[in-house]
Amino acid sequence: MSYPYTRPRRMRRDEFSRRLMRETVLTANDLIYPVFVHELNGRAAVGSMPGIERLSIDELLRVAEQASELRVPALALFPVTAPDAKSLTAEDAWREDGLCQRAVRALKQHFPELGVITDVALDPYTTHGQDGLIDDSGYVMNDETVEALVKQALSHAVAGADVVAPSDMMDGRIGRIREALELEGHIHTRILAYSAKYASSFYGPFRDAVGSAGALGKGNKYTYQMDPANSDEAMREIALDLDEGADMIMVKPGMPYLDIVRRAKDEFGAPTFVYQVSGEYAMLRAAIQNGWLDERGCVLEALTSIKRAGADGVLTYFALDAARWLREAK
Repeated sequence: MSYPYTRPRRMRRDEFSRRLMRETVLTANDLIYPVFVHELNGRAAVGSMPGIERLSIDELLRVAEQASELRVPALALFPVTAPDAKSLTAEDAWREDGLCQRAVRALKQHFPELGVITDVALDPYTTHGQDGLIDDSGYVMNDETVEALVKQALSHAVAGADVVAPSDMMDGRIGRIREALELEGHIHTRILAYSAKYASSFYGPFRDAVGSAGALGKGNKYTYQMDPANSDEAMREIALDLDEGADMIMVKPGMPYLDIVRRAKDEFGAPTFVYQVSGEYAMLRAAIQNGWLDERGCVLEALTSIKRAGADGVLTYFALDAARWLREAK
């Protein structure tokens, strides 16, 4: 029936009716907090990500306490490897007493109910800043890198990680990691596959935070991360990872790729996560600090839009703030 008998604005007139027909509801359950862990004492600010700090393990535990109190389900760990621990072969990535492994053990000891997700990739550990091992020409080798990633993932599982998250985009790594986890008895360790990770220009502040920007220099990751122009390719990548044993899939970055999120959820129906990456955070934070945007309104709108597109959860540097705002709104 047409106007005036049909007036969509009737349902938007009052808060109670807006709430009753709200299709997407963001809660703390949808949030994962990415954290940077370093070997130094205390905290160190990340210049290109105002408000974000690198944390020592004791400071990480304080942040974990906040996350637990706010009912944020999980933390995602990203280590800041000391320069003298980096090498061409990245063997520090799977050391039993490595930074990431120690951080996992500390978190599971003090906060056993808090989910711990670990990044499986070699770029924090390589002297060249690439996500894998390179040959004499500088090309990132696939199969040799996968073998290193399997060692890294197993070391995280042994330390107690609930979820290992391969973010490297090597071919076949999900299947090899799943096989190794099963053979070693880690049958409950989940795999969050960065299945559609694009070679994006939005990663710059993250690389500053983990200390890989200088090592990478003018290099790029075009030979293994996806072309931002492609959509069908992402569906093929996701299908492969799910077939190889991934429990969850990731689309990265977030807002510039919401069409990919929607396609992934519609086509596969698998648990789908999105990383609102460092560049997205930095843009919002800069505009907020300049008074150009309302912090609470814009952050919650951005996160809601990601969930509306089909995401089951969002890795976001705003996780603790958002969880606090959502609690206050109740």
